[in-house]
Amino acid sequence: MKKKKYLLPLITFLLSFCCALYVTLQVFPNNPFLASKTKGTTSLPDKIQDGDIIFQTSESPQCEAVRIATNSKFSHCGIIYEINGNLFVFEAVQPVKLTRLEDWITHGRDKNYVVKRLKNAAKVLTPDTLQKMKDYSQQFMGKEYDAFFEWTNTRIYCSELVWKVYKNGANIELSKLQHLKDFNLTDERVKKILKERYGNDIPLEEKVVSPSNLADSDLLVTVVDTY
Repeated sequence: MKKKKYLLPLITFLLSFCCALYVTLQVFPNNPFLASKTKGTTSLPDKIQDGDIIFQTSESPQCEAVRIATNSKFSHCGIIYEINGNLFVFEAVQPVKLTRLEDWITHGRDKNYVVKRLKNAAKVLTPDTLQKMKDYSQQFMGKEYDAFFEWTNTRIYCSELVWKVYKNGANIELSKLQHLKDFNLTDERVKKILKERYGNDIPLEEKVVSPSNLADSDLLVTVVDTY
């Protein structure tokens, strides 16, 4: 009788454990506690920190036009946030959202990306400052992507989002702002996008910031480069 008495709880425990393990593997396939680590190497999460900025080349006609207009290999960027032990990219797409880092990487051309960090991040990006950045970021969650590249908070595009979060959350201007007319607008692919967006009334004086402006910032240093 005693054996039967303890057998049912044991079976229940084993079934619960197996279910929990299955959910963990499905929801967190890159769980660092389950992944094997080779001695002498550093896993990706160990190289990346809360507040880092990540860049990639996205696959779309508009992103291609951005890359050409700014003479850069980068056409998209976002801020890496660590939330409850998981890494996400806060990005301005349609709509503005948090995307798991591993998923964000797969959206780029050949899955290549570059991660940059403030040179003095250890001193400047304190837990309080990072929380201020995240608090400021909340106002943009779910907002529409700004395909017109206007310098407003009504809609927002990727590099504008990163620039404004650092400016208003950490009081850091990552780069100087430019005007739309400062970019290379002569390429036919760029002209096509501009025509679709603005017709004949292109706002050449509009303040803008591009992924390349941020990537070339003297305040940042590269910590990961897969290109």
